[in-house]
Amino acid sequence: MKFEYLGRHILVEYYDCDKDILKDCCQVENLMIQAAKQAKATIVDRVFHQFNPYGVSGAVVIAESHLTIHTWPEYGYAAVDLFTCGDTINPWIAFEYLERELYASRSDSVEMGRGMSDKIRR
Repeated sequence: MKFEYLGRHILVEYYDCDKDILKDCCQVENLMIQAAKQAKATIVDRVFHQFNPYGVSGAVVIAESHLTIHTWPEYGYAAVDLFTCGDTINPWIAFEYLERELYASRSDSVEMGRGMSDKIRR
């Protein structure tokens, strides 16, 4: 049986990333914007915050939903959500781009379908 969903949500854990990248707010923001562009998403807005002494949280809002990140440079770890709606954007393209550009030595990920269409009343 095939399920149809309104969106795809990938929850990602990147490990052993470049610690200098993870603590640089501008660099993290640029990578997230490029990840959205690589996936051919339509960027609507973005907000990023640098924590003291280090760490970054941020979101790229896309017409198709959002890409978010939170980094722990001291552990070389980043938690990322890639949520896209519709069937024109492939969130796995953003996943692969970020894995490469963060220099993650490994990652764990799970994809969840969001909004099972047969359960939504119209």
